[in-house]
Amino acid sequence: MGFIIKLILTGVAALVASYILPGVTIDGLGTAILLAIVLGILNAIVKPILVVLSLPITIVTLGLFLLVINAVIILIADYLLSGFSVNGFFWALIFSFVLSILTSIVDMITK
Repeated sequence: MGFIIKLILTGVAALVASYILPGVTIDGLGTAILLAIVLGILNAIVKPILVVLSLPITIVTLGLFLLVINAVIILIADYLLSGFSVNGFFWALIFSFVLSILTSIVDMITK
């Protein structure tokens, strides 16, 4: 049950982030929840592969390259979902940053 609530709250956080950022659009709450599911799957499958492949540059940049990996994950989600749109890499980077802050706040409140 907690997983479903976290999924819905992540979808709401993504919807709020899309209202804040003009370069990101989400059609509605259903699309936002679907985005949360897709991001969860991509973070579980694709992100570890990208982290391992980019380990040397991640070490050199002291972990800042992980922000680039998060933006790439957002762009992949943009490609996969029709109701979710990001206007380029810069907006994907900002959206991933805002979404991570919002989900951290939600995690603090729910715990």
